[in-house]
Amino acid sequence: MSPDPVAKLKKWHDKEAFGYDLLADEAHEVLQAYGAWGEKSMYGKKFFGVVRSHWVIGPDGRIVDEQLKISPADSVAKATVSVLGKE
Repeated sequence: MSPDPVAKLKKWHDKEAFGYDLLADEAHEVLQAYGAWGEKSMYGKKFFGVVRSHWVIGPDGRIVDEQLKISPADSVAKATVSVLGKE
């Protein structure tokens, strides 16, 4: 989920040929509800933005795994461990 506009996400989606949908949340409503929008800091400046996170949703619609403040490099491995029980 991204705070970017739909048109920008579509352009990126088409360029990268993702096999899944991307979700836009320009108003940050869903991101805030899931705890994935918050204060960040870079080079001493504070601002609000997306907190890198992931959710794995099972076939029944329930959240199987939630990771807040996770690096993209660790995201897939952590999701695999929590869902499959192996690395």
